Amino acid sequence: MAFRSIIRIVGMLIGLFSLTMLPPVFIASLYGDGGGNDFLAAFTVTLLIGFALWMPNRRLKKDLKVREGFLIVVLFWAALGSVGAIPFLMSSSIEMSTASAFFESFSGLTTTGATVIENIDNLPRSIVFYRQMLQWFGGMGIIVLAVAVLPMLGIGGMQLYRAETPGPVKDSKMTPRIAETAKALWYVYLCLTVACMLSFWLAGMSLFDALCHSFSTVSIGGFSTHDASIGYFDSNTINTITVVFLIISGVNYALHFSAFSAKKFSFNIYKQDPEVRAFIFIQVVLTVICFVTLMNHHVYESIETSFSQALFQAVSISTTAGFTTTSFADWPLFLPVLLVISSFIGGCAGSTGGGLKVIRVLLLNLQGLRELKRLVHPKAVYKIKLANKALPDRVIEAVWGFFSTYALVFVICMLALLMTGMDELSSFSATVAMLNNLGPGLGEVALHFNEVSDISKWIMIIAMLFGRLEIFTLLVLFMPVFWKN
Repeated sequence: MAFRSIIRIVGMLIGLFSLTMLPPVFIASLYGDGGGNDFLAAFTVTLLIGFALWMPNRRLKKDLKVREGFLIVVLFWAALGSVGAIPFLMSSSIEMSTASAFFESFSGLTTTGATVIENIDNLPRSIVFYRQMLQWFGGMGIIVLAVAVLPMLGIGGMQLYRAETPGPVKDSKMTPRIAETAKALWYVYLCLTVACMLSFWLAGMSLFDALCHSFSTVSIGGFSTHDASIGYFDSNTINTITVVFLIISGVNYALHFSAFSAKKFSFNIYKQDPEVRAFIFIQVVLTVICFVTLMNHHVYESIETSFSQALFQAVSISTTAGFTTTSFADWPLFLPVLLVISSFIGGCAGSTGGGLKVIRVLLLNLQGLRELKRLVHPKAVYKIKLANKALPDRVIEAVWGFFSTYALVFVICMLALLMTGMDELSSFSATVAMLNNLGPGLGEVALHFNEVSDISKWIMIIAMLFGRLEIFTLLVLFMPVFWKN
């Protein structure tokens, strides 16, 4: 294992990440909130950390192998989540414990959207902007941006891309070169962000709120500039725009690239994809269930309000964004638990959503149906097909392996939270929220996570990383065979 070469690369990535602390300086100057010096100091400290790691190892260049790629990805997210906490720790306008600062940073970068801050409306604009920007960079994965830059620095990126890209099938590329693939992904991501920002602005948001919410909407992060989240604006138009862009961002970005790069834009690309069809079907079913239940219990006065609230919360929670327009935890009967459980499905593979991913749930369902058929016809041979293409059994095995490991990590994290003194409902929903990168939970973590213990926050940070790196990328580091030559 070329440890010094890995340290060199991580040092360069931290140095690049330090640049994200400069835009808040401009925001602080623009709004006069006094936070500019804090971010300049944080930028300096982060840059020095990156320089200290890079300088002694600057001449060590070596081709990356698959193992090094996995290790760099994990170190990358752990390191950036850690240095991302520096502005929170150095801020003179907000007091945070070390655990809280790390929690807020990792929550932003992993697009979890859980927060320990109780009074967001009174935060300096520079801090608010920095939180939103963390989610935007984390949404597509800063590692993908780095892959587009690293080839210019003499570092191969394919191993990093294969370790970072979500989904059961990781070898497909949209363009022949990995750097071009990363640039293509960011081009689509940036275009959607601009479109979302302009839509919010035209719908009545201030330019600052529109920009910040476009960051957290396209990244399916869930951070907001207000304590009341999207509910602060009390606008059905803004709610609808949020739903539209959450659904767009919940779809595989490779499909977006294919649709936009075609000579003539066509929705057939989406219609023909079985994962997208399943994704839309799930949103429709959840919305109908919520709407009917809300109407039967007369939670809202009008049909329009009931439908708007049902649609927004169903899409927001199931895509793992975690935006709220109302306290869905107070909804009747099973709805709060149903919505939280729906986050296990999450978005499509290759999207900015969390969860198991729709394609895995779809394959698990098809595998279950195949086993039922085998009970009736034991000697028959059944192939699992997607879009009329038979899938190799190796793919199905990988999905089952992922699901079982996911369940094991979930149980361990929930038991660990229970050991810290959290009640059953809060522990369950907090684990769901962290592992699926959802954000809000139920019980004592329905609004914020400020009152949970520091040890609980560290456990949840680990769960966030497991969710963001899709279990295997992090878990493989704990295998003895990984460290053997």
